[in-house]
Amino acid sequence: MYIYDQYDQRIVDERVAQFRDQTRRYLAGELSDAEFLPLRLQNGLYVQRLAPMLRIAVPYGLLSSTQVRKLAHITRHYDKGYAHVSTRQNIQLNWPVLEEVPDILAELASVQMHAIQTSGNCIRNTTTDQFAGVAADEREDPRPWCEIIRQWSTLHPEFAFLPRKFKIAVCASEQDRAAIHAHDIGVELLPNAAGELGFKVLVGGGLGRTPVIGSVVCEWLEKRHLLTYLEAILRVYNQHGRRDNKYKARIKILVKAMGVEAFRDAVEAEWAQLRDGPSTLTEDEVARAKSFFTSPPYADIDGEAAREALAARAAADPIFGNWLTRNTHPHRVPGYRAVTISLKATGIAPGDITDRQLDLLADLADSYSFGELRTTHQQNMVLADVEETALYGLWQRLQKAGLATANIGYLTDLICCPGGDYCSLANAKSIPVAEAIQARFEDLDYLYDLGPLELNISGCMNACGHHHIGHIGILGVDKKGAEFYQVSLGGSQSKDAAIGKILGPSFSQDAIPDVVENLLATFVSLRQGDETFLQTYNRVGIEPFKERVYAKAD
Repeated sequence: MYIYDQYDQRIVDERVAQFRDQTRRYLAGELSDAEFLPLRLQNGLYVQRLAPMLRIAVPYGLLSSTQVRKLAHITRHYDKGYAHVSTRQNIQLNWPVLEEVPDILAELASVQMHAIQTSGNCIRNTTTDQFAGVAADEREDPRPWCEIIRQWSTLHPEFAFLPRKFKIAVCASEQDRAAIHAHDIGVELLPNAAGELGFKVLVGGGLGRTPVIGSVVCEWLEKRHLLTYLEAILRVYNQHGRRDNKYKARIKILVKAMGVEAFRDAVEAEWAQLRDGPSTLTEDEVARAKSFFTSPPYADIDGEAAREALAARAAADPIFGNWLTRNTHPHRVPGYRAVTISLKATGIAPGDITDRQLDLLADLADSYSFGELRTTHQQNMVLADVEETALYGLWQRLQKAGLATANIGYLTDLICCPGGDYCSLANAKSIPVAEAIQARFEDLDYLYDLGPLELNISGCMNACGHHHIGHIGILGVDKKGAEFYQVSLGGSQSKDAAIGKILGPSFSQDAIPDVVENLLATFVSLRQGDETFLQTYNRVGIEPFKERVYAKAD
């Protein structure tokens, strides 16, 4: 992973000192709420419904065991003993005390972490595939490119006050695990006709009040031009994006208003001034970035023998076998697997993890995965480099800690924002809805029979729970002061990305488990062979689901 140099550390330390003084002045009454607002947002600090919320940057989801132990310490001493993994692969604290936030930032700085640009109208955390560097279907490791984007975008003076927040995701695999079509800019590493790897660039994706699937602005771009092309896009947006209405300020609105062809022409005109300029990537600079992401010292393992032993162990212990099948993933190195640690146990808010569990995961990372952990945009965590011979022992330790729920990719592995329990923007609670669905569908055999199914829940139109691109999406809405829930179907975050269609009138909170049950029953009755929920929906459309749900509601 990337290691800070003296300049990185100095920047972060100076930012901590600066914010400490700003906080002191605010608490002393020398800064008004309006004056303090942009200062705290630039340091990841929100004022939520019950307490401040601090969002901690986790660049492209990568964490060392040392950093995870520090997060455990911070949640234990400055919060209520748990943290939350967000859909941008960041870590959130929901109960920090304002006076202690500078101390938290100082603690983070001591392990090369910060909260810079996790909020505000700037370029946010660049995200990527949680299996980057180890995925069997990967064309190239995207992490060096994410790091190049991170270094370019952090504290970039021209893009510190954009019309609205800005999000970039990078994908380099056959399967899109980074949801690049739902980002302001999506970047995909892929070959041209000559087999040379470069970048396909999408622009204008995003969720929120106006959900849009991104459009291709460049079919293929030489690697050395990545930053100059991104800069051209950002300049067009910075110059022409709306600033009079925050609901119409995202780049997706600009692309839609101009049309993708006109937007592409504007980007190309801007790029003509930047191409081959100072931000052009040299071979030395790319090599420098790649030098931080070398392979760990993998053991020389007989992959076939390891798989046979693992299959025998799984057959002898079916509970372990279920976890092995659902929560481990192919690795490019024989004899290894990547392990997804589910943070979706029933009765626990999705994405939440305790200080003790964080400490344990740090220990497990050191013991099993070269001291490294990853966060995912599905609000789970990953040990990316586990020897297959060690999987059973790892599973036993995870099971004791309540971290071995075998549901990755299934219904109860749902995405859920903090909702009305925490967020001041929310129209409705999300966590109780998630818990009710998890409780209703605890039968793992039933979940496995349903097959892969993504259910996403948001407490408001800001769509932090990505409800628009869930196979089943649930959105909290306000109806005359009461909390109701709108359901959508058919969303997808993969390469066949789609925005879900609204089923019909909204439902009460108590009705949602029954609604989901009726949707699933309709799917089961209509599926052909091994069709997934999304495949069945795409074949039959929304009407059969609507008829079943509202007939039952009546």
